[in-house]
Amino acid sequence: MISFIKNNILTLCCMTIMILLGTADGALAAGTYDLMGTAQMKAVAVFKSVKTIIFVVGGFGLVALAFMAIFGKLDWKKFSMLAVGLAILAAAGAIVDYATGDDAGADFSDSFGKSAQSSI
Repeated sequence: MISFIKNNILTLCCMTIMILLGTADGALAAGTYDLMGTAQMKAVAVFKSVKTIIFVVGGFGLVALAFMAIFGKLDWKKFSMLAVGLAILAAAGAIVDYATGDDAGADFSDSFGKSAQSSI
């Protein structure tokens, strides 16, 4: 039995895929399920979560660099890398908007977009 499965694994996988496609729900066939919209929503949610984590870790990095500056051990290269990285992350939504020419980055709720909207 095991040797049969090993020899015919490709056929069994293809049969399984065909059965799954043949029994797909009618909502999928009707086009009410928006795959790209769902993928975009999930990607934005992941980006927001990762952005929050990176800002927290970056805050600890800024505190560490402040202590290094107090004791005269500040490496300006590390400081500039951290500062530029956090600035790019804060402007991610605006960068996406500029690159696409659309408001696709508005979902990222970047720091620059919020400040621009609140001042208008």
